[in-house]
Amino acid sequence: MSKSLPYSVKDVHYDNAKFRHRSFFKVITQTLFTSDMKRECVSYSTGKFLGLFMIFGLACLILTHASKTPSATDGLSKGLETNEEHKVVTDVGVRFKKLLRRAPRLPPRLSGNEKVSSGIFTGKPNEHDEEKWKARQRNVKEAFIHAWSGYKKSAMGYDELLPLSMQGFDGLGGLGATVEVVSEAGSWIESNLLERISQKGDVNLFETTIRVLGGLLSAYHLSGGDQDMNLANTGPKPTIYLEIAKNLADRLLSAFTSSPTPIPYSDVLLKNSSAHPAHNLLSSTSEVSTLQLEFNYLSAISGDPKYKTEGMKVFAHFKTLPKVEGLVPIYISPHSGEFIGQEIRLGSRGDSYYEYLIKVWLQLRSIQDGNFTYLYDMYEEAMRGVRHLLVQKTIPNELVFVGELPGGSKGSFSPKMDHLVCFLPGTLALGATKGITKEKAMKDNLLTIEDFENLKLAEDLAKTCFEMYSVTSTGLAPEIAYFHTKDFYEDGLGGGNQSSEYVNDIIIKFNDRHNLLRPETVESLFVLYRITQDPKYREWGWQIFQSFEKYTKVDSGGYTSLNDVTTLPPQRRDKMETFFLGETLKYLYLLFGDSSVIPLDKFVFNTEAHPFPIKDAIYLEGGSFMMKGTM
Repeated sequence: MSKSLPYSVKDVHYDNAKFRHRSFFKVITQTLFTSDMKRECVSYSTGKFLGLFMIFGLACLILTHASKTPSATDGLSKGLETNEEHKVVTDVGVRFKKLLRRAPRLPPRLSGNEKVSSGIFTGKPNEHDEEKWKARQRNVKEAFIHAWSGYKKSAMGYDELLPLSMQGFDGLGGLGATVEVVSEAGSWIESNLLERISQKGDVNLFETTIRVLGGLLSAYHLSGGDQDMNLANTGPKPTIYLEIAKNLADRLLSAFTSSPTPIPYSDVLLKNSSAHPAHNLLSSTSEVSTLQLEFNYLSAISGDPKYKTEGMKVFAHFKTLPKVEGLVPIYISPHSGEFIGQEIRLGSRGDSYYEYLIKVWLQLRSIQDGNFTYLYDMYEEAMRGVRHLLVQKTIPNELVFVGELPGGSKGSFSPKMDHLVCFLPGTLALGATKGITKEKAMKDNLLTIEDFENLKLAEDLAKTCFEMYSVTSTGLAPEIAYFHTKDFYEDGLGGGNQSSEYVNDIIIKFNDRHNLLRPETVESLFVLYRITQDPKYREWGWQIFQSFEKYTKVDSGGYTSLNDVTTLPPQRRDKMETFFLGETLKYLYLLFGDSSVIPLDKFVFNTEAHPFPIKDAIYLEGGSFMMKGTM
């Protein structure tokens, strides 16, 4: 473990220095004047009070007498008798002192909602709190209905809604990427999507996999496909989702089979199942390594191993490549199979590589003889690299953030953090406890020193991500923030909220002030609330939701991106990104709801918030595998 890590196990230990012993005088006075005895004495009768007074006086007499020392004029003839008498009286005094001495001070007792054990919130919410969060969850549902109504009315079947101009826009290949699986969406999918797939041209492999393929597969499970039944009251049978998913995936596989290396091409021509590299001949590291959850699950439910085989070749190849303390450059060549350039960041083109390392391991770890522990090892090494090379603190308030290395490990450090990086707190927490609560993980002694360090970093980063919202005039985060450090500062580039404590820590440049309704922060708040049970993450999520409602809601239907979060009123952009419905509102809804819904130890969310079940599995001949039942 690196000696320069900024986190330590001492952060999770009980701090006894806060509860020092007090003097005997303070024990007596505080007992009489600050404890329950003060209230009880008010109701005492005169006789009881006099009795108490006599006992107190007797104690003073004994203690005073015990402190006396025999004088020299008493003579040696009385020495033995005097010593014995002194010993008896002293023993009585000591015993009486022990009787009056208060027990060592314990941490203050907290109410049920505040009860803490080793930093864990163990108290159950009271009935009032539960009703409050149910009401807030209903608010999110109403927001979803408002967003969906705008899309359905003006853009049904298009990828995205332009809410101000009230029209649709195809920016992701024209497969209806915003279509969420509700009754109307299911009907549209059954009637239109297969034909769309067979006719469309270029689509991005990554975007199509995480949004469309991932959505179809999640719909298959949530509608009862794994249980051979239709749990939905309306919409297509689960097998419809599966058949369309297989048709789409078969075409997407050409990105793998057309490449001379295990690294797939970035673009696919759906109508003739061909593929080609991007215009710069490169693939993004995050894109080629953020396909495996979807392809693995499709193999599991279809019984066809080809999807998983092609997807997992990517990670097997990454395992062999050189890295910088587990960190990797953001571009890779599908022709050579080697990394291109040295730029390292956890923002765009780098982010979900690290996310899928831990999530794919969680998905596959129960497979017998699967040999997927290398994924967890790569994840742990990468997080050590993040803590050592990318984590710094701001001036003056020591916000923790993750920066970038544009020139690689030997180049200069950039205090720049995309909002995309705010996925990391949730990923760190998930990797530490594997989806169970922190309380249970500690009770069962499941956490390592590194797990504690990752949890500490997760909570610190979540705080920074939230402050990126609260520092602005609108209460909404910019797309990118810079941070004031000992080596970097630009004056006059705050977020507009001058009352924020962190107005001098966070720097927002003019070109970075837009907000795209992104989900990463609320995703991490959702995961951290589930794992730590700390209600502050719900409160932070509620504040963010209120800002979305106040500044991005369009009366005619839908929500819109903003051009500048630092000015009021903010200029609107006229675009509702697909992930606002698919991720942002979904994570807020889950954050305010019951933690037993889609539990994190039984489901894993893909990077577009589509949940897949985690199941036991056994290998079959030829490297395929079948599901063995839910955990």
